[in-house]
Amino acid sequence: MDSLITAAAQALAAGDPLGALNRIALREDPPALALRGIAMAQLGDFERAKLLVRRAMRTFGAKESVARARCVVAEAEIALAARELNWPVKALDAARITLENHGDRVNAAHARYLEIRRLLLIGRLDAAETRLVALDITPLPPALITAHYLMIAGIAMRRLRTKEAHAALSRAARAAQLADIPALTAEVEAASHLLTRPAARLVANGAERPMLLADVEALGDSQALVIDACRYVLRHGTVVVSLATRPVLFALLRALAEAWPGDVSRDALVARAFGAKHADGSHRARLRVEIGRLRAMLRDLIDVTATKDGFTVAARDGETDIVVLARPLDEKHAAVLAFLADGESWSSSALALALDTSQRSVQRALEDLARAGKVQSFGQGRARRWITPPMPGFATTLLLTASLPGD
Repeated sequence: MDSLITAAAQALAAGDPLGALNRIALREDPPALALRGIAMAQLGDFERAKLLVRRAMRTFGAKESVARARCVVAEAEIALAARELNWPVKALDAARITLENHGDRVNAAHARYLEIRRLLLIGRLDAAETRLVALDITPLPPALITAHYLMIAGIAMRRLRTKEAHAALSRAARAAQLADIPALTAEVEAASHLLTRPAARLVANGAERPMLLADVEALGDSQALVIDACRYVLRHGTVVVSLATRPVLFALLRALAEAWPGDVSRDALVARAFGAKHADGSHRARLRVEIGRLRAMLRDLIDVTATKDGFTVAARDGETDIVVLARPLDEKHAAVLAFLADGESWSSSALALALDTSQRSVQRALEDLARAGKVQSFGQGRARRWITPPMPGFATTLLLTASLPGD
């Protein structure tokens, strides 16, 4: 490998894409094409980056298996940065095996981290955590060690383990300092700020207040009966009842819990659960049916009692407090905004995969948000991407798809 290629590679490793391009911008040999592609990816031009890396992979000879495997890893990283989550995982796994067999442990580890990052984005925390634990970071460079601890922190925040997240972020900050890459240091700082921003709202006794992740963790350890509007569950200690597939019942339960210990009128419950502006006889009959279903489903935890004007809810023992854990922003499409808040551009298909829902549902949500001026798109057809600035002052961890312990 000649000196210009070596210098360009070192510049890319240090987070200096312009310095790399100054050395190889006019070259068309395979190593230069691959490095140019990585540089363009660092500059945010993902489409051109993919074309350059693919050209490099085609130009490398059949006997240059290691170089071709590195191109596969580079293309997978570009796809991940562009939030194209449906790239071929099997091809990346085959490339990783090739790199391991030829002694390229650093790039093989990088391939593993790409697989883990994808698992994190689609909410498969158990699989991601299992793979992270199995990795030995001792021989890795500081940049990959930083990425390792950032992923540990991301899992810990999603699982509401704030002490573990703090410890992982501290280690990530030390590793980023050794790596001396400004973009990596900024990523660690941005992740650390999530722990100091409101992650949810607590609604209790008719009042509400913002909560940090540590506060949410403490709430989970309390004896309160929690109506979790972030994950659509009722939680009391180790008992968890999911209402994710029963939106009407959850809407009724949340309305009653927000008014606890007071009651909610029948008209207000009809409006919350059915979206009707004026309650008629059929609405009231349906309300009685749904209230009966709610009582039957949660009879071991709560009592729903009729009052003169409507209904009220109380814990079964009559003493436990009832609180509602709500999203930091009361937004209909908050889950979509949570993913877009990372500042990256997303396709609707990638959002559907990450949210585990249909692409059409995501497209309708994006269209609603676009009409409200909260997101914007660029490109056409399959190349269409959606982006929005991060929501200032709010952490989005609780909006991401993840299950809490006991779910």
